[in-house]
Amino acid sequence: MINKKRQDIIINAASAHRESLRKNLQHRLEVARAEGNQALIHQLEKEAAYLNLN
Repeated sequence: MINKKRQDIIINAASAHRESLRKNLQHRLEVARAEGNQALIHQLEKEAAYLNLN
């Protein structure tokens, strides 16, 4: 039972962390697009692909 709770906590934390990464990356992409920064857009899109966030 304790191991199951611990596993659930770890899974939830990992999920929350991944969602935070996704939101942060999305915001950074929006800003880069608004500024027309093509190099940064490309870099962030590659980062999203690497992290499988797209």
